Amino acid sequence: MTLRPFTLATALAGAAVLGALPIAVQAQTAPRPSPVAVAPTLLSLSAEGRVTRAPDVATFSAGVVSQGPTASEALRANAADMTRVIAALKKAGVADKDIQTSNLSLSPVYQPQRNLPDGTMEPAQPRIIGYQANNSVSVRHRNLGDLGKVIDALVSAGANQVNGPGFEVDNPDPAQDEARTAAMTKARARAELYARAAGLRVGRIVSISESGGWQPPQPVMYRMAAMEAAPAPSSPVQAGELQMTVTVQVQFELVP
Repeated sequence: MTLRPFTLATALAGAAVLGALPIAVQAQTAPRPSPVAVAPTLLSLSAEGRVTRAPDVATFSAGVVSQGPTASEALRANAADMTRVIAALKKAGVADKDIQTSNLSLSPVYQPQRNLPDGTMEPAQPRIIGYQANNSVSVRHRNLGDLGKVIDALVSAGANQVNGPGFEVDNPDPAQDEARTAAMTKARARAELYARAAGLRVGRIVSISESGGWQPPQPVMYRMAAMEAAPAPSSPVQAGELQMTVTVQVQFELVP
């Protein structure tokens, strides 16, 4: 075998090849620039859905305040009157579950003090001259047509305190769901309007939150038909309407 002579040119050529290798490898592994991330266009809106319903439940409180020279006599008189009041409620068709004691109290009654010309008070010390007993119940009445008659019957039975009524819808969920649907429809329509004005279109919904409830009866109220037809006058009661309101806060993503 014939050996080729090793020359300076050969050495220089080999060194050039070796020197070029790292450059080639480096060129192949260089990182590519990352694309610039574009933040999405977000639109936050608030919309309200509103429906009205006639109430079907009335709530009120009825009670008896009694006085007596002693605590036991005041309580005894109060218990007798309150027993008649509860009996009148049940006779009117109010169920036991809709009658709940809300207050039972006993307190002393003091002799009034008066100022004398010399600036002193008479009597000098407050003096107990009797006792006062108070017993009241919270009532839910589900037949609004005879609510006035029920209140009159309570007073006839001995009730000397009646407060209310307030009005409710026994099952508000369907009405509130209707208000939710109306609120979301309104929010979506507004989002479409903004998107068209901006030259975009509505994409996904990013978030949804809600708040709401019902409002007291509106000033325009109706008179119950059963009370209009009653031959004898009773305490006038107007139930009006309840307004269910749901407000939603919705965030939409707008896309090209």
